[in-house]
Amino acid sequence: MKKLIKNLLLLSMLSMIFVACDKDDDEEGEGEMKMEFKSGSGYTATNKTIATGTAVKIGIEAESEESKDPLIKFNISEAVNGGTPTTVYSQDLNDADFEYDYNFTLSDTISGNEHKFTFTVTNRDGFNKQKALTVTVE
Repeated sequence: MKKLIKNLLLLSMLSMIFVACDKDDDEEGEGEMKMEFKSGSGYTATNKTIATGTAVKIGIEAESEESKDPLIKFNISEAVNGGTPTTVYSQDLNDADFEYDYNFTLSDTISGNEHKFTFTVTNRDGFNKQKALTVTVE
């Protein structure tokens, strides 16, 4: 009888462990988010060389595939010639979907300067998804 009770207790403990554990498909968490550059008319969606004074529009579409892990932060940073990135735009979020158009005019007058723009979304669990592109001064 003691052996039966011991086995039932062990079986119930093991079943609780399996029920309590939630299998993650992607341990990195990045599979739960998507981010793409908008590529329609007027958008810059790839690395590009442009003249000083040119208007630039970079669009982002991001989404969380898990409603329990909404997007909570959006950030755009710029690094010139591989230097330290600085934040040029930041927004707190609380949604599964997000779109943003970053519009600016390139005012750099030094030919060959490279401006790398990195777009980052963060979900509630703290995982990040990034996309980057470089605009070079003609």
